[in-house]
Amino acid sequence: MKLPPCAAALAAGALLACLIGAPGASAAQAAEAEALPGMNMEAVVKAAQIDPRRSDHTLTPGAKAGVLLVEEALRDRHLLDAKWVDGYFGTTTVAAFSEFQRSLGRTGLAASGLPDAASLTRLGAGRFTVTHVIGPGARVSTGGVVVDARTRSMLAEAKRLLGRDLVLLQGSYNRGGDPTSAGTHDGGGVVDISVKGMDSAARIAAVRALRRVGFAAWLRNPDQDDWPWHIHAAAVNDTDLSSQAQHQIGDYYLGLNGLAGRGPDDGPKVPIRTWEEYRRR
Repeated sequence: MKLPPCAAALAAGALLACLIGAPGASAAQAAEAEALPGMNMEAVVKAAQIDPRRSDHTLTPGAKAGVLLVEEALRDRHLLDAKWVDGYFGTTTVAAFSEFQRSLGRTGLAASGLPDAASLTRLGAGRFTVTHVIGPGARVSTGGVVVDARTRSMLAEAKRLLGRDLVLLQGSYNRGGDPTSAGTHDGGGVVDISVKGMDSAARIAAVRALRRVGFAAWLRNPDQDDWPWHIHAAAVNDTDLSSQAQHQIGDYYLGLNGLAGRGPDDGPKVPIRTWEEYRRR
């Protein structure tokens, strides 16, 4: 369900107030927050997935202003050299953001360098407000595997578009699971889907439906690695993605197949979008 603009703004404001531990903002605090520039979290997270995979310094459309705000804050904390404050969320900025996350006492997945709402809010205190707030939601069970709530909603919509069920072979947060997954399932937002009983047309239709709702999805076959035919899908802009899955998202945007060899994308062509962009369409 799409929230009206006023409700969406209230929801984002409530989340930010919760993240900074404030039960309610005073009039002075509210005025101060309004005077601060807004940092578009959706755009910044997208850049943090795509930019490190680029072979040049092309900026992710719509992300420069927000990335600059993040980089300036990292610079002023002496985590990022001034020469890297350029609006490009490349590997150096990812490493600096990871260091900031570790300074908050985080480890592992929570310090991967991919921005999340809580760390962005802490970084931006007194500097910028976080707009277009996104998050994975709680870990939930669906189809016998664990995913996050955002991924479950995306799968439900893909099933609705497809008009058939999707059987999950592997879920998320499966660290140390299938070794052929190369760590992509260690975090959130990633699933493997069975294609048993599907003909070629049905398989492609399933990949297309998944892509439409915001997954980077590909049909995998036994010629690529030691695995059966299946669909691999990673949710764009899921802030719980493992580093390996983040790389797959970046490659998807760059027209690649998400495998180690970085071959051309072999899936159906659809407009690339996030789950949030799909819901606003």
